[in-house]
Amino acid sequence: MQKNEIILPGISNARELGGYPAGDKYIKKKVLIRSGSLSGALPEAVQILQDTYKLKHIVDFRMKNKNEKEPDPAISGAVYTSVSAIEIEDFFSSLSDSKIAGQFSSGSMDIETVYKMAFERGLLGPELYVRFLLGERGKKAYQSFFKILADHNPDDGAVLWHCDDGKDRAGIATMLLLFFLGADRDTIVADYLMTNESNAQKIEAARQKFEAMGLDGDGLDAMIFVSGGVFAKYIEYAIETLDKKYGSVTGYIREELGFSDSDKKLFREKYLM
Repeated sequence: MQKNEIILPGISNARELGGYPAGDKYIKKKVLIRSGSLSGALPEAVQILQDTYKLKHIVDFRMKNKNEKEPDPAISGAVYTSVSAIEIEDFFSSLSDSKIAGQFSSGSMDIETVYKMAFERGLLGPELYVRFLLGERGKKAYQSFFKILADHNPDDGAVLWHCDDGKDRAGIATMLLLFFLGADRDTIVADYLMTNESNAQKIEAARQKFEAMGLDGDGLDAMIFVSGGVFAKYIEYAIETLDKKYGSVTGYIREELGFSDSDKKLFREKYLM
């Protein structure tokens, strides 16, 4: 499978979907881009997005405090939209122990302790993606994303969507879009796993660090996950959950995001060649 990596100095995990097979057609090139945060973009990256991709829309799935503290750069000709897929209080709402919730939110714990506690309480792991998909905030965010794509003219230029690392909230958006365009599951999972190539050095450093701390199994996977890695079982769990609850991923898009089979036909006409 082609890798479609885009080298954008200061932006991690960037790639386009152009050229992926979707049914009997292929996704148009230089139109659909996923990436990590744009906040560290160097001028060269901004120039590439403007000139090579004629970027028209940026969709930011990060939490509100993150996009306020580390804003995306203004890119001439591009409209910016913030649609947070989840906020920190959405995690706390699932914790029955208010003391623990207070510890998470206080900022008094080091980040590794936070991650470890989050994993122990079921806030990390494959269930995380289901939180994005079934939470009201997540549904609104992905609905807004699809609305932008529905209104966009691909002849005008590209749409880019991102979160912090470009792998989870942006990865779920990509999974939904690829299913809607008619890509098969193998293509979708392969695209998701490309993050591990982009973040290979970070992932290996995390693996060595946490193995030295005695972690293994699902606990080790969770720490690698928050350090930039991805696992097929995470995205597959999300897909299987939607299959069980809605009959298919397209069923979720239809019932929760409000995009019909006729919309799917229009998306395919618009974004495939």
